[in-house]
Amino acid sequence: MFDYLPPLNEHNLPYPDTIHPIVVHFVIAMVLFAFVCDIAGYVTRNPKLAEVSWWNLFFSTIAIFIAVIFGQVEAGLAEPYSAAVATLNLHTLLGWSLSGILAAITGWRYVIRSQNQPQLPIPYLIASVILVTLVVVQTYLGDLVVWVYGLHTVPVVEAARGSKI
Repeated sequence: MFDYLPPLNEHNLPYPDTIHPIVVHFVIAMVLFAFVCDIAGYVTRNPKLAEVSWWNLFFSTIAIFIAVIFGQVEAGLAEPYSAAVATLNLHTLLGWSLSGILAAITGWRYVIRSQNQPQLPIPYLIASVILVTLVVVQTYLGDLVVWVYGLHTVPVVEAARGSKI
């Protein structure tokens, strides 16, 4: 069965480079921009900013599921060493959790949008602050996985392959 799968490259992936970080950067940018638009729209009472925020949340919700799927595949192929395992597991758990949290907040935002409320409710803004905080923590964990532990970088993949010989 494994003979039909493509061979893994120097990044230990069946495709040229990691896809998860590419997609997840869109999610990070859209969630943060939606939050900025919500706060600016709340302060200025500009409904156009609320509309911009809604569409950013909508597309980030779709993108986060794509990011989580590729993240799960790439984490499975990473072969992390013992020092990286706890951080990678926490990053994975928070990624799955964030996909549900973002979907719930986007659903809440849809209800608010469909009711044509002139102003966003304070509980929603508080939930948005929590969402942004979780996104920042998740970004930090992702940075650790790549920049500190070096998963899917050529030297780490070569070291992992060499230790199995």
